[in-house]
Parts: sequence; C-alpha cells; structure tokens
Amino acid sequence: MEFDRVASHEAIEVAAEPREAAVIVPVVTDAGDGDDHAVLFTKRADHLSDHPGQMSFPGGGREPADDSLLRTALREAQEEVGLDPRAANVIGRLDDIRTVSEYSVRPFVARIPDREYQPSDEEVAEVVVLAVDDLVDLDNYESERRDHPHYGDIRLHFFHVDGYTVWGATARMLVQLLELATDWTMPTEPDRVAGPDDDYPPSVRDQV
Repeated sequence: MEFDRVASHEAIEVAAEPREAAVIVPVVTDAGDGDDHAVLFTKRADHLSDHPGQMSFPGGGREPADDSLLRTALREAQEEVGLDPRAANVIGRLDDIRTVSEYSVRPFVARIPDREYQPSDEEVAEVVVLAVDDLVDLDNYESERRDHPHYGDIRLHFFHVDGYTVWGATARMLVQLLELATDWTMPTEPDRVAGPDDDYPPSVRDQV
C-alpha cells in the first residue's frame, strides 16, 4: 500500500451538518516489513436501531470533552475494539462524508499492530479483518446507481469478502482508501441501475 499518497491527500471538509463524528480507518500491518495488509472493520450489533449488522469502521459522535475529531476517533476505537491510541500510527485523512442522520464524518487512516482485537462495546458484535488483496479483487466487488431519497443520484458500492459485505458510507470511504493507497480503480460503469423502490442486494437487505 502507498501510504505516502494517503498522507499527502488534501481531504475535503464538510462543515454544514449539525453533528460531527469521526472514525479510524485501521490498516493492519504485519510485524515485519512485508506487504501483507488488511483492513479492520466492526460489525454492528443486530439489536441496534440504526444500521444493524452493517460493517463499519471504529468511531462515533464527537463528545464535549473531545478536543478534536482525531481524539473522538481514537477514543471510540479504544472503546469499541480495545485499540490503544498510542499504538495507532495516524497517516492522514480521507474526505469528510455526509450521512442521512445529519452527521459529517471525518475518517482518519491509521496503521495499527497485527494483534487480536475484540469487541469491547455492546454496539459491536464482531471485529472483522479483511485482507487488502481480497478487497481489491474485482470479483469481490459490485456497484449500482440508485435514486436515493436523501442523496439523489448516487453510486453504491458492495465489497463481498469472506461472507461479509461492506457497503454504505463505509464502502464509500473504503473506495477512496483503495484508490489512494493501491492500484485499484473503481470501474467506470456500475453493474446495474436501480430505482428508489427496487430491492437492495440480498446480502444487505436486512440492514437497510
């Protein structure tokens, strides 16, 4: 992975939303100098009212005690997966994104140690680590263009790896990470065009 391109990226900021949040996009690196990399995700608990079962990056809403959004992201990652903030080597930022829940979300990319991470928050059902080699395999990727009731005409991305599907806002961040840090390029055209009332793919239908 080309971390220099992430570090030099001038991230676009979003300041118009009433609430702020931040996430850590955690890239797991091996103990040596090898090129084996993976990305860590959390799988949200099924009992949650918002986005149950979805794959996410560790993070959450900014609290009054947080002196920065980076502090928000590191605090949430420690609470959710037990990541020691001192062990997170923050490389840079991806573009802020807006969510339908009126948050602006700031993603910080960080290299983290290759060790076992466990859910340490009741909102997290599982910690999932997916190899970058699998995420960049176009056989594991599909997308659709959809008329979204909130965003309008958008492109949705779906990464299917090891029985998990990364999609939604998390997949939008993942697309930018892969395009910056690897040779992966998003295909020019989506696999299909869907109307606002069309079903989502079966792998995510229960998460909508």
